[in-house]
Amino acid sequence: MGGRSAEREISLKSGAMVLGALQRSGVDAHAFDPRDQRLEELVAGKFERAFIALHGRFGEDGTVQGALEYLGIPYTGSGVLASALAMDKWRTKLLWQARGMPTPAYELLTPQSDATEVASRLGLPLMVKPASEGSSIGMTKVTSVEMLDAAYELAARYDKVVMAETFVEGMELTAGILGNESLPLIRLETPRTFYDYEAKYFADDTRYLCPCGLPASHEKRVQEVAFAAFDSLGCSSWGRVDLMLDRAGNPLLLEVNTVPGMTDHSLVPMAARARGMSFEDLCVRILESAHVG
Repeated sequence: MGGRSAEREISLKSGAMVLGALQRSGVDAHAFDPRDQRLEELVAGKFERAFIALHGRFGEDGTVQGALEYLGIPYTGSGVLASALAMDKWRTKLLWQARGMPTPAYELLTPQSDATEVASRLGLPLMVKPASEGSSIGMTKVTSVEMLDAAYELAARYDKVVMAETFVEGMELTAGILGNESLPLIRLETPRTFYDYEAKYFADDTRYLCPCGLPASHEKRVQEVAFAAFDSLGCSSWGRVDLMLDRAGNPLLLEVNTVPGMTDHSLVPMAARARGMSFEDLCVRILESAHVG
């Protein structure tokens, strides 16, 4: 938990909740913050497995996964390659496009990008985002050509690769993945411009609807698309797929989170609860899935 990414604060919240849940379940669990502790301490402490609650870079991007594999310590979540791919929204899209999977139109931005031409090709509004950040950090919903340069500058503070993506008007959904199944879909509604960092972790006016309101057959189809998107990256164990339904009801994939939030506002615990699983049971089940490679 913790780590060095821009999502450190959320990781500490997730880690504290997971730690408490595991300890209440009788697991001899301990906090470990790789920002402040050396990885050799994991070996010296004779830890049997690691529950990864790190979000963002140096934790969700394959780096810690690779270190744990080298040390021979089983860990939760996806492996090195899948973690690295999912963290990179651009390369995730490239793979989905190669597989013929639905995802919004996009293009990469540079300091030389012409805002008028980008807006003409993608349409307005659009989302500008760093390719390898989570929790909506560095993201802007752009509703006018004049906003694009500032949106690029904000995103570029967090990543040298910046994407502009067509904004999909429709229903925002998230699909928790646990093992080989997609959990009940959650529909997200926020009065904010979009489901941003504040709406995700702190706002009390965000609405989470589970059941999501879709007919059962439609929900099942969306769940199948979400799981296929997760599986196409080689992801495993658990995670979350975020997507939109356009006005015609067609799913459009946004991203995969290989270490989703586990705070009191988080979505995978919410979906698991709808399936009848307590937070403690969810954490133990994820821990049981720990693997090497």
